[in-house]
Amino acid sequence: MGGIAAIARQAGHEVTGCDANVYPPMSTQLRSQGIDLIEGYSPDQIKVNPDLYVIGNVVARGNPLMEEILNRGLPYISGPQWLSENVLRDKWVLAVAGTHGKTTTSSMLAWILDYAGMTPGFLIGGIPANFGLSARLGESSFFVIEADEYDTAFFDKRSKFVHFRPRTAILNNLEFDHADIFETLAAIEQQFHYLMRVIPQNGLIISNGREESLARVLGRGCWTPVEKVGVADGWQSDSLTDGRAAISFQGEPQGMLQWELLGEHNCMNALAAVAGARHAGVPINIALDALMQFKNVKRRMELRGEVRGIRVYDDFAHHPTAIRTTLQGLRDKVKGARIIAVLEPRSNTMKMGVWKDSLAGSLAASDLVFCYTDGLGWDVESALAPLGTNARAYGSLEPLVAAIAGATHPGDHILIMSNGGFGGVHEKLLAAISETGGK
Repeated sequence: MGGIAAIARQAGHEVTGCDANVYPPMSTQLRSQGIDLIEGYSPDQIKVNPDLYVIGNVVARGNPLMEEILNRGLPYISGPQWLSENVLRDKWVLAVAGTHGKTTTSSMLAWILDYAGMTPGFLIGGIPANFGLSARLGESSFFVIEADEYDTAFFDKRSKFVHFRPRTAILNNLEFDHADIFETLAAIEQQFHYLMRVIPQNGLIISNGREESLARVLGRGCWTPVEKVGVADGWQSDSLTDGRAAISFQGEPQGMLQWELLGEHNCMNALAAVAGARHAGVPINIALDALMQFKNVKRRMELRGEVRGIRVYDDFAHHPTAIRTTLQGLRDKVKGARIIAVLEPRSNTMKMGVWKDSLAGSLAASDLVFCYTDGLGWDVESALAPLGTNARAYGSLEPLVAAIAGATHPGDHILIMSNGGFGGVHEKLLAAISETGGK
């Protein structure tokens, strides 16, 4: 929604908005774009008297401002529908869908197109460091969008990505998530099938060839050419060694990927981005050159600071698969150095305890685990019991920070994982380590 607000502002509209607990980097980006933020949902905001209310899917019936809008019969629309009708209608849309890697892959794809001189528009669920903002209107017919399977709004229960009607669609992966709106993996697969129905015959689907769930989706009906990623008859890379990996397509060498990103999952993201850019007309060598200068996304293994030889990273990981692959990527980089994992299980699915039996296994690559339990309705300590004394849980932020700082040694790598602001824990931890840690 913050990105949509920025695009509307760039299109010449006067924009204001409201939310609860707006935090950086989005709050900073919105203010830099001249967009006023209002904390909370007071019905008094009707006095702003806009021509249209664009409603995000966090808003539900009972929201006081929404109820006032409905009572007065004022015009409203969902964010995805507004974007579809006002921005995407005449665009070549390149959409990136999947449970994991959407933000990173979208950022790679937008950067490749931009590097190639195609000045795309984009809407991404994070802030790519190459651009410094999460959304822009663009100056060409190309538009890259992070295509989320979450529902559109309380009045439109279709997945958001159905509105986007892409010509190029990347399907990174597909696992069960969003247990607050989907009861089963099959229900999510149904939404991906609906996405397949709106991709034209002259488009392209780029699909993770290792995922049985995506194979099932494509098997239900596909009217578009498909290129696969991660398999011998599609796009592949060899193992990333010293920041280099050889790229091939259908067994034919295509060039060398050289960069600083960690992990096999990011190589898969890169393959998908190269394939998507190729479909839009970017030569493979240009795409690989662009990735050499890719700077990743804020909150994706972002180094937030180093104190007393201790590095503190921030990452958005909140699903067991993302937690595991992120930790493994860091482990491959730091080898035998200690990794301290700090997790806030904040997503709706995590809060429901859906992943509690997978949590300990996803954290296995770390040496110490600290988990923040505030607001959870299930027994985190029991879930982490397989990790023994290496895992600790805290219900308050201050004792958590103190415990982590007291456990650190020079050379440690602290990976903080949350899909929220986590109470500013990064700065608090760096300050605490500066005072008492690293002994």
